Amino acid sequence: MQQESYVLGFAPPSPEISAAYLLSKLSFYTDAADVAADLQNGVNAIVVIDTRSAEHYARGHVPGAVSFPHKLMTAESTRELSKDVVYVTYCDGIGCNGSTQGAYKLAKLGFRVKEMIGGLDFWIRDQHPVTPGEERGQYSREQMPPDCGC
Repeated sequence: MQQESYVLGFAPPSPEISAAYLLSKLSFYTDAADVAADLQNGVNAIVVIDTRSAEHYARGHVPGAVSFPHKLMTAESTRELSKDVVYVTYCDGIGCNGSTQGAYKLAKLGFRVKEMIGGLDFWIRDQHPVTPGEERGQYSREQMPPDCGC
């Protein structure tokens, strides 16, 4: 007796519906590899924001990231931000929703946003470098780990 499939217990959508959903998902999220590539290539159409506290930022952050704790994001504190770039938010990782809160607040204030999935945890797991201290730092080509093929 063959057991029924748990995977197929709910029928998958049509290819067209899948494509639309997955495009939408890619519009909301990015990953560490893509953020690293853009930072190394000097892409100035994105700004990476560490949404954790200033203390956590100082312990180590994505090179080039700006410290902007989500708890401090208001219409007043974002007044000087450009609306010509996309803000990529991140926090500690999947157990933290600081990046979601930051992205939500920025979006509500009229900014274009994406979240970096997995946060700093996945960044480190992918062997990307971390910059300690209060300075933003910079991600150089020499720091790039082997290409994961993603």
